[in-house]
Amino acid sequence: MNSTGPLAGYRVIELGQLLAGPFAGCLLGYFGAEVIKIEPPGGGDPIRRWREMRGDTSLWWHSLARNKKSVTIDLKTAQGVDLARRLIDKADVAIENFRPGVVEKWGLGPEDFRATNPGLVYARISGYGQDGPYAGKPGFASVCEAMSGFRYVNGHPGEAPVRPNLSIGDTISGIHAALGISMALLEKNRSGSGQVVDVALVESMFNLMEAVVPEFDGNGVVREPAGSTVTGIVPTNTYRCADDKYIVIGGNGDSIFQRLMIAAGYPEMAADPRLATNPGRVENEAEIDAALAQWCAAHDSVYLLAQLDQARVPAGPIYNVEDMLADEHFQARGLFESVEIDGEPLKIPALAPRLSRTPGATRWPGGKLGNGNQEILGDLLGLSEQQLEQLRAAAVII
Repeated sequence: MNSTGPLAGYRVIELGQLLAGPFAGCLLGYFGAEVIKIEPPGGGDPIRRWREMRGDTSLWWHSLARNKKSVTIDLKTAQGVDLARRLIDKADVAIENFRPGVVEKWGLGPEDFRATNPGLVYARISGYGQDGPYAGKPGFASVCEAMSGFRYVNGHPGEAPVRPNLSIGDTISGIHAALGISMALLEKNRSGSGQVVDVALVESMFNLMEAVVPEFDGNGVVREPAGSTVTGIVPTNTYRCADDKYIVIGGNGDSIFQRLMIAAGYPEMAADPRLATNPGRVENEAEIDAALAQWCAAHDSVYLLAQLDQARVPAGPIYNVEDMLADEHFQARGLFESVEIDGEPLKIPALAPRLSRTPGATRWPGGKLGNGNQEILGDLLGLSEQQLEQLRAAAVII
């Protein structure tokens, strides 16, 4: 097993595919866990072939599958299920993100390990959770983002809700799973017992919804989409500059607002008692935004950001990935890691959070399908070369 990282010494079996389960496994592996990823022999995890490719492998794969050992096992065969069961019996954590009931049909559900591996932490990621009326429904991130309320507040009033150009529901659920697993492992240190970590995509996104529930229950208010602003907080908005770039200004603190308006050339607004506190600024949001939009439209983004920095007003540009790679702060903080793929360098994102004494790291990028077969099936499970050859001949492994 790995010898560094806060999760060193823990073994994780990843049964999931696509994004939510694999992202949870990616986080655990980054911080030291040994992650063994079970993939179907026919082609492995579909993300191996999603989006931008280099050769026959997705560039995304090298980031998402970093630090993982790929084992090919056909879970639709009795021999494959037996191999998976033996691996999970030797693990501290199992992760799956199939529709509820699928792993039970294979004989690989949490109850199947209660006697043989009572300390197992079993993380389950699904659209709607393991119980409830919707448990059996297929739940992709896009649908669950919508039902969580997240999509409703995104976009402009009167227009169709929009989505970020990311699978954010999957990623947020993967973070929730990694958090739940970590808490369950901490508890296991006290009790010696494992438990099930039940993560629903819709609930993970629901966790992001701030005050929408108490605001509705207490005052009957439904938070609506607000374009590039945030309801009830003024000023915080996106402004177009003379160079056709956009910047975000957050001037909603009382003293910050005063400094902002002075920097923007509106000292009378800085001193206006109507605008001294957030409730008053909310009532006069249109007036404030018009003034700031006029100021930004008259200057380029570099000048504006320099003025705002000098005035100690939170502000920043809207970056694309090219901007991030060129930014000295991103570089200084080590937000990019370089790996080598078939002799060529490739940058992948570092993962947060930063730990001072036991930091996470990419030890190797996501690799070839079945690259861990010999180590895991041969060395860990003790299968002989003859047994491995028989499994290959039966297409249980490759």
